[in-house]
Amino acid sequence: MTRIMTNIAAINAQRNLEQTSIRMGKTLEKLSSGYRINRAADDAAGLGISEKMRAQIRGNQQALRNVQDGISMLQTAEGAMDEVHSMLQRIRELAVQASNGTYTDNGPERTSLGQEIVQLANEIDRIAQSTEFNGQKLLTGNLSTTLAGGTLPAVGSTLTTATGVTLSALDLSGAQPGITYTIAAGTAANSLKMTATIAGVTTVQDNVPVADMSAGASVQTLNFGALGINLTLSTAAANAADTPANLITDLAQTIITSGATASSTLQVGANAPDTLALSFTNLQTSQLSGSGFALGGAGGLLTTLGTQTVKTITDAHNLMLAIDGAIQQVSAQRGTLGAAQNRLEHSMRSLGVAVENLSTSESRIRDADIAALSSEMVSNQILQQAGVSVLAQANQAPQAVLKLLQN
Repeated sequence: MTRIMTNIAAINAQRNLEQTSIRMGKTLEKLSSGYRINRAADDAAGLGISEKMRAQIRGNQQALRNVQDGISMLQTAEGAMDEVHSMLQRIRELAVQASNGTYTDNGPERTSLGQEIVQLANEIDRIAQSTEFNGQKLLTGNLSTTLAGGTLPAVGSTLTTATGVTLSALDLSGAQPGITYTIAAGTAANSLKMTATIAGVTTVQDNVPVADMSAGASVQTLNFGALGINLTLSTAAANAADTPANLITDLAQTIITSGATASSTLQVGANAPDTLALSFTNLQTSQLSGSGFALGGAGGLLTTLGTQTVKTITDAHNLMLAIDGAIQQVSAQRGTLGAAQNRLEHSMRSLGVAVENLSTSESRIRDADIAALSSEMVSNQILQQAGVSVLAQANQAPQAVLKLLQN
């Protein structure tokens, strides 16, 4: 049948050319993006599987970083313990020296030895109290410090003055657990002081200035940095002004701290159950002892005798027994942390292998095969060129009808 109004051949060529153009567009999209799956329509099942794999891959990658942070945490603690070990060995060396009969009981030489021993013990306590990782204390038996009590108003509540000044924040991040901190009027005008006894040493931070709280919204922070405590006061716009004298009276209170936990839980895998707990021990001298003799703390040799801790040969022998136990305690804790570090290193290697293998599987599903797509693109280009040529020929076919209309 010869037609003019409807060119079936052209319609067919156009339809095939359009399908070729669609395939060509998808091929170019995959080549330009590098992905075989760019949308759910490309492979709905493959998309779901690959997204689940991606969740595991990214979770394992973050867990790998978590493990590395955990190793750094352990290394920080173990490095401090190494120095504690050195000081304990020096104290024992001094105790052995004091055990020699060439020194007179209660003589000045023994006092000199005792002075060095006390200084070393104080440094052990200082290291134990100041060794931190990301704000967590590693050698005090408590990784963080919390508020346990005292007379200071609760955070968010107003002080006792009628002006409505609020204790808006209390930062205890640098404070020691199990300590009572006492706030009182400072020796200078319009100031406060804070007092606390830590490891037998009384620390006083005096003359922290207290400013007037102006009418309207205002904020001031009282920084007791030497004791690791900061208090922030604030007023709302509707509150009246308050004087330093009133604030000093209101803040003459106590703060009692406690420790949180002695263990830290690491997320060492992509899923919720994949955790590992790290435990840390209190290595302050109050917790170190041996053969019934405590090194520090209540009733400890250093607490009761001080610089006279090796005043006699018997006292020196007792100190040696206490130090032997302390060395054994520190060695045991270092061994525990060392074993945990080795375990984390194995976890790190396992996670690395998991990330590699999961990435390989996800790549097979999601990534484009460039070689195959290049061949497909060439094929589509040829079909597209052929389709354009055929469509041009089909559009010329109705011209034959003109031959029938001549003469």
